[in-house]
Amino acid sequence: MSLIEQLGLTALRRLDPERAHGLALKALHSPFAPLPGPVTSPRLAIELAGLALPNPVGLAAGFDKNGTAMHPLARAGFGFIELGAITPRPQPGNPKPRLFRLNKDRAAINRFGFNNEGMEAMAARLEARPQGFPIGLNLGANKDSADRAADFATVLSRCGAHLDFATVNVSSPNTEKLRDLQGADALTALLNGVIAARNALERPIPVFLKIAPDLEAQEIEDIALVARSTGVDAIIATNTTLSRDGLHSPHAGETGGLSGAPLFEKSTRVLARLSRATEGQIPLIGVGGISTAEEAFTKITAGASAVQLYTAMVYHGISLAARIARGLDDILAARGYTHISQAIGTDREAWL
Repeated sequence: MSLIEQLGLTALRRLDPERAHGLALKALHSPFAPLPGPVTSPRLAIELAGLALPNPVGLAAGFDKNGTAMHPLARAGFGFIELGAITPRPQPGNPKPRLFRLNKDRAAINRFGFNNEGMEAMAARLEARPQGFPIGLNLGANKDSADRAADFATVLSRCGAHLDFATVNVSSPNTEKLRDLQGADALTALLNGVIAARNALERPIPVFLKIAPDLEAQEIEDIALVARSTGVDAIIATNTTLSRDGLHSPHAGETGGLSGAPLFEKSTRVLARLSRATEGQIPLIGVGGISTAEEAFTKITAGASAVQLYTAMVYHGISLAARIARGLDDILAARGYTHISQAIGTDREAWL
């Protein structure tokens, strides 16, 4: 990390977390932002659900909700980025404050509630998106929608022409009863609607499903079965957790979804169980608590074909993506792998 980035992070951490987040997005457009461009190698480049990724380190949804920093983020060393979540109509989200740093735990709690500018604003920005770099969109539902399941398909129909993939997000804990859509029957109906909207696009794109970490064993089995039967192209495991086990920071009791280092073990166990349940038939993306190349490699060996990160950048900066990608390349080389696909799931049993 450069001295300029260190100073910037120090300054941002003195501000309200949500204001700091907004300033961080704007800072990406400055000439001082650490944007190394593509990070790749023959070991790192991988195909995921038909997408050619320069490396398997992605940006998780939530960092760039409205697609205002797509161009610099495409040069930040990520292998792919996910924008959103986006709902059909703009919505303000939950009252502030709604984002809290847990410095002692290297974590964060948010209860944003799908605050975003809506699909029309996102579609307009996507029309001018950077080309030749994989960009996806996290689909959401309006809080006051009469038909939340239909909202996901609506956003995809409007924005899909400009995307490389879309993610069905039924795992946010901050929209009341949203996680109820993870039940087998409701999830099947929802995904069938989204897949139909995808198939109607002039250029059909992969559809991913993002799940919560707070699932019982049978729920994981049910989700795997539904994903296979509906034709989901990949599963993202996982979103934030409602658990507060082992926290030490002053804001630990705040309502919302917990992300960051404390989520690593919980999300990796769900990932491994999902890998076993899907029997390698659906690629998985591991998310939750990744801040080092070693942790990214652990997700890969637990069953992930790619990974995503977000909260760790609060503590380690935007240059973290490139550092993790390069570190992954070094780990693969040191262990004698010629391609990252050879490491997928090799240590899954340790997490079951």
